[in-house]
Amino acid sequence: MSATKLLAIRPSFSRRLALQSLAFWFSSTQAIGQGLQTTEAPGSGPASLAAPLELGQTLQWPSLTLHNGEKLDRAYFAGHVTVLYWWASWCPFCREQTPEMQKLWLRHAAQGLRMLAISVDAKPEAANQHWQRGGFTIPMTMYGEDLSRVLMRPKGVPVTVMIDQRGRVAQIERGQMFPEDVMALSRWL
Repeated sequence: MSATKLLAIRPSFSRRLALQSLAFWFSSTQAIGQGLQTTEAPGSGPASLAAPLELGQTLQWPSLTLHNGEKLDRAYFAGHVTVLYWWASWCPFCREQTPEMQKLWLRHAAQGLRMLAISVDAKPEAANQHWQRGGFTIPMTMYGEDLSRVLMRPKGVPVTVMIDQRGRVAQIERGQMFPEDVMALSRWL
């Protein structure tokens, strides 16, 4: 598809592209390929057994423990559109996007939307404090051993991944999304 057609389809495309470029420059990383890539140095964190996520790939969910100690069974995701939102408390772009993700969650949870926020913070306390201070209610977990078996950690945040009702990766967005782009994710419902 030509750049002209993309601009006609998505008026905020140029603005998003500029902000995404800035986000990845800021975090001193660059996304590689179609999938999410690990940033862990050997021995510095959980070793990922997963391959990068690609469009059309089916995701196998593990059972998870959320930041508040609640368990999230894989049945939670079955048959539902799911948003995976990678974020960090230290990320200025995440600070802008997380409230928009919360609005999406509140507006569409009753329609069956599932969300999972995955923090890449080194210290769970920082993520928990940020989540509580913001009053966010999206289910949130830390990237760790359970997730590293099925998901590779992204090089930069925020990253938003849409999973369709059949459990397939339908969309991958790297970098900050504008409010209208976050709300447009509801089209997958």
